[in-house]
Amino acid sequence: MRRAGSQDRYQPAGGSTLAVNRHGCPQRVKVLLDANALMMPAQFRIDLFSEIRELLGSFEPVVLPGVMQELAGLSRAKGNDGAAARLGLALAEQCTIAEDNGSSLPVDEQVIAWAAENCGLVVTNDRRVRDALLAQGIGVISMRKQKKLEILRR
Repeated sequence: MRRAGSQDRYQPAGGSTLAVNRHGCPQRVKVLLDANALMMPAQFRIDLFSEIRELLGSFEPVVLPGVMQELAGLSRAKGNDGAAARLGLALAEQCTIAEDNGSSLPVDEQVIAWAAENCGLVVTNDRRVRDALLAQGIGVISMRKQKKLEILRR
């Protein structure tokens, strides 16, 4: 086993080149963040981006405009949920905002449609969304034991 922070002697130094994704493109993996994923850092004390980086290496975080609207609505509430949504909005500003396709679908359905269209991973704790994504063969990153993130594939 290798300790965190120590270099792996079997890997080339530098790390500037990216591994190819499953379609052979050397681009970063796109990871779509759901509203409840953006609220995880406040609710469960998880460093979301470093946990994903630990799982995948280099990645591109993506947020849908509908998720931003959902977080904006939740951020008006008082208490822990409102504070978590405000932190989620701040984290979402560090991500790439996906194109708004003008869809009138609910946000959860937009997340599923985006993931199917763009072949990306989705970070969510919503069981219904997670099961729908896994049924379509799309990878999901979800929380395990309220401490760590894990990749689920079917």
